[in-house]
Amino acid sequence: MSDKPSIVIVPGAMGIPEFYDPVVNLVRAQGYEIKGLHLPSVNPNTGLVDREPTTMYDDAAFIAKEVEKLADEGKNIVLVPHSYGGVPTTESTKGLSRAERQAQGKPGGIVRLAYMTCLVPAMGMPAAAVLGEVPEEQQIGMKIDVSLPLLSRFESHHLDTSRQEKGFLYHEDIARAADLCFTDMSPEEGMAWIKRFPRHSSVSFGGPLTHAGYKDIPVSYLVCENDRCIPPDHQRKGIDLIEKVSGRKVDVSSLQGDHCAPAYNGQEVSQWLLAVARKS
Repeated sequence: MSDKPSIVIVPGAMGIPEFYDPVVNLVRAQGYEIKGLHLPSVNPNTGLVDREPTTMYDDAAFIAKEVEKLADEGKNIVLVPHSYGGVPTTESTKGLSRAERQAQGKPGGIVRLAYMTCLVPAMGMPAAAVLGEVPEEQQIGMKIDVSLPLLSRFESHHLDTSRQEKGFLYHEDIARAADLCFTDMSPEEGMAWIKRFPRHSSVSFGGPLTHAGYKDIPVSYLVCENDRCIPPDHQRKGIDLIEKVSGRKVDVSSLQGDHCAPAYNGQEVSQWLLAVARKS
């Protein structure tokens, strides 16, 4: 069995595994097992959604199941969440760290969390609370299709995190979303990316964190300095929180990239991820 850890990428909101192919392909070429997950909260395509919206806890359970499969094969795992993915990833790790599994006489387990410009809430706080701290002029302002199973009627609402409206989020103002998410691209390139985004469950942003996986598992963090969705100072607040709760320093790196650089900036992000994997 390879001594190299298996790497699992957990996409951000509206993110699908294919978005991370530029990173995945370069890391895989170096002999690592790596895959991206398609979270239950993310629709399979860009069309309207005709199902009940899933929760952050559904995402966390899905991640845990995927990790447990790898761990049962004796593999060590580096979990690599992006953006919203930081919340269900943090929630998912209970009982799955290598130390916890070794104590139970089980093989494998999570050896590192490698956050990429992520939402990192404190215990008892949801993703929406972290996003709510971002200046209003930098909030994307997504809207909701209120989805009823087996019905084709969809109604649009402004996202109001205090009301926990049930439905699926989408970008109504594509130009604004592109400017905030793909700051380093031309407007045309950024809007082309945004048009590929599927809808995402609104209720997933309302689930409070009940397990702080970063407390007991070593953490690396990639700060994206040009991020306007989760600004660098907010990213560093998350890092400070992790260090306070865990009592350990976070292994911090940074790049001059925007919020979605972890998806399309294959060269720099893969180099960072390979360095993280080698120390895990």
